[in-house]
Amino acid sequence: MKTHINEIFSSIQGEGMLIGRRQIFVRFSGCNLDCNYCDTSKSRNPLLGDLLTKEELINKINNLITPDFHSISLTGGEPLLHSDFIKELLEQNEYKSLLETNGSLPGELKKIARLLDYVSLDIKLPEHEASKNWDNLFDLELKSIKLLRDEEINTYCKVVVMPKTKVDMIGLIASKIAEEVQNTPKFSIVIQPVSPLKLWVDNSKKLFEISEEVGKYINVLTIPQVHKLLNVR
Repeated sequence: MKTHINEIFSSIQGEGMLIGRRQIFVRFSGCNLDCNYCDTSKSRNPLLGDLLTKEELINKINNLITPDFHSISLTGGEPLLHSDFIKELLEQNEYKSLLETNGSLPGELKKIARLLDYVSLDIKLPEHEASKNWDNLFDLELKSIKLLRDEEINTYCKVVVMPKTKVDMIGLIASKIAEEVQNTPKFSIVIQPVSPLKLWVDNSKKLFEISEEVGKYINVLTIPQVHKLLNVR
């Protein structure tokens, strides 16, 4: 089996609960969504990068491992478009893994959920995605959340917020997620201010308001994209 992989590199995780960890990033090609804040838009092309076998990928990963290596980040694009390939990879190796997904493919997630150590599930807002059917997308994300809850996977739901984001919408999303995870300690919501951070110079109050609203329902953290502050990938 082969699949298209955009790039493989070693860096410091700059988002979410594993921030600061040294990871090897495996960026899969292709995405099923079209988000307006995407900072890896080239990855939407399903044919971008190299067509690799599992063995070729493992060799590249092993050549990048450093003494401070923590885990591999399976990212994209949308890595669940490659779930069968990922399943083979994780079944035959003992790498700790973080899946970074939009959560819209619960059927594909089910194939590999038990093999994952961490999941970053990117909850989309109505203003994020080009399609008109946000309610359907959110229902799919909730199905993925329930699946991860049942498998007891360490999961954080990342929500990219903009200065125009409505506080009550974030509160609604947080309440729905809280209903599904039922106070499971392995679930949190990470509020990620959209980059560049200069957008927040006159809007920092909004971040406090969002955090307070989410905190009514579930554990919440506010974390910007630190790798951009460090000027690393």
